[in-house]
Amino acid sequence: MALGSESINTAVQADYDRHLGELFAHFHRNPELSMMEFKTAERLAQELRSAGFDVATGIGGTGVIALMENGAGPTIMVRADMDGLPVLEKSGLSYASTATQIDWAGREVPVMHACGHDMHMTSLVGTARYMAANKDAWSGTLMLIGQPAEERIGGAKMMMEDGLWGPYPKPDYALALHVSAEIPVGKLVAATDAMYSGADTVDIAITGVAAHGASPHSGIDPVVLGSQIVLALQTLVSRELPPREPGVVTVGSFHAGTKHNIISDSAHLELTVRSEDPKSRQLLLDGIVRIAENMGRVAGLPEDKLPKVTISDESVPPTVNDKALTERLRSVWQATLGDDILEEGKRLGMGAEDFGFFTVDPYIPSTYFAVGGTPARVIEEAKNGGAAVPSHHSGLFKIEPEASVTLGVEAMVIALLELFDE
Repeated sequence: MALGSESINTAVQADYDRHLGELFAHFHRNPELSMMEFKTAERLAQELRSAGFDVATGIGGTGVIALMENGAGPTIMVRADMDGLPVLEKSGLSYASTATQIDWAGREVPVMHACGHDMHMTSLVGTARYMAANKDAWSGTLMLIGQPAEERIGGAKMMMEDGLWGPYPKPDYALALHVSAEIPVGKLVAATDAMYSGADTVDIAITGVAAHGASPHSGIDPVVLGSQIVLALQTLVSRELPPREPGVVTVGSFHAGTKHNIISDSAHLELTVRSEDPKSRQLLLDGIVRIAENMGRVAGLPEDKLPKVTISDESVPPTVNDKALTERLRSVWQATLGDDILEEGKRLGMGAEDFGFFTVDPYIPSTYFAVGGTPARVIEEAKNGGAAVPSHHSGLFKIEPEASVTLGVEAMVIALLELFDE
């Protein structure tokens, strides 16, 4: 590596004071919904052009790609997501969002960066500015991506469907970060396996036989059948998935009926399924079909009226870090930022990410890491019975921007200098 962490830290802190701090506040005040990130993409593109990158826009909708060619060497991609959420901000911050937008259904909704994408974009710009100002320290091609619609698990796929690795070089490595309210500021998390789970969206359509509520024997109640399916699904993870393999089957929606005394003729269940390897995923999906169909048989439905299971094509693969690459970066982060920089043993639940669409097919060695966003004392107070740390996707969500942005830029720059030094 060409430069020490102290000089990187000094330069990044100066850039935060001069430019990045206000840029973060701008992104936070002006969020836009998924696939509608028009002004956000315009500002991000402007920032990257100003740093000296060749920039193209409108990829996969509102996606941004920026390239800086700097001699022979590997091509390395860094991605930041851009979209906000339809959430009313209640953080009390001086730069809180008051933005509204017409959503995909034509409704006017409040919009907030309630998952840290403002931090991700600011860190991307900080990384771009540092690398552009220190071109003598590295050689290769740096590719920066502003991705739309991560919150709808679709933006990365849309960019790939635009033929991303045709006009642009397929990266040798891919990197991304996410700020986390669950992790103390000053800490990084970089697992050598899955950072985020794969997700499947599943619908179960149940056809019953309608009847008067006072004459249940005259029909087949889809509410009872649906309830039996919901309960039976709970055994998939607890009794069929091996205990050390993670998985989640959640029924998030159950719709049926119109009135107190009418047994409906249909019910509809909406599920999310989370897994971290292909075998576990198939076990869970096959189990859902088996349970739904056989509970229909138990209820006495004919074969042509059994519950129908539909698996959406919106599935997303797990975000799995390349083991060798991640071990290499963990080592260089510890060597430059201190042995205690990594928050060990921390799992980020089974949330899903669409970053894998960039790296799975064709395979690109990648590392996705998390940056702490909440002061350690706040986390400790919450553990001791104090106020809970506001969750991602909550109107109360907030992070420490200076500490998280500067560490995010510093960690990304260190990773890039390590990988360009080949």
